[in-house]
Amino acid sequence: MTSIEQEKLPVLLSIRGEQYFDGIDPDATELMTEGTMELTEEGMVLSYQETELTGMEGTTTTFEVKGPRVVLTRMGKVNAQMIFEEGRQHTSLYETPFGELTVDIQTSVLKHNLSQRGGVLEIKYSIAVEHTVTGRNCFKIRVKRKA
Repeated sequence: MTSIEQEKLPVLLSIRGEQYFDGIDPDATELMTEGTMELTEEGMVLSYQETELTGMEGTTTTFEVKGPRVVLTRMGKVNAQMIFEEGRQHTSLYETPFGELTVDIQTSVLKHNLSQRGGVLEIKYSIAVEHTVTGRNCFKIRVKRKA
C-alpha cells in the first residue's frame, strides 16, 4: 500500500450557500476565502477559518470527502459535526454559544468532481432542528489551487 504525501495545499474556496423556506425567496450567501486542501488515503480534506461575515469567527470548518460521504466539522466558537450521504438521514449535535441543538440532515444530492487540481462539491439537503423541518439548503464549493 502506498501512502499519499500528507501535504496541505493552499486553495481559494468560493462557497455559495442557499436556504429555501416555503413561500420565501431563497436566502443566498457567498463567501470567498483562502483555505487548505489535503489529500488523504480515503479522499480529501478541505479546511478554512470562518470570519465575522459568517458570524462564526474563531471557528475552523472542515469538509472531509470520503467516497459517497462528506463530513462537515466545525470546531471553535461553534462546534458541530454534520454527515452528508445521498439518500440517507444523519442526526448530530450542534453546539452554539447559546446551547445545544439536535440537527437531522437528510441529503438529497451529493456530488463532486474534486481532485488535487480543485473542482466543485455540491450538497443539497433538508435540515430539521429539534426534529422540526426548518428548510432546504444547498451549498456549492468551488476549489481552486493557488499558484
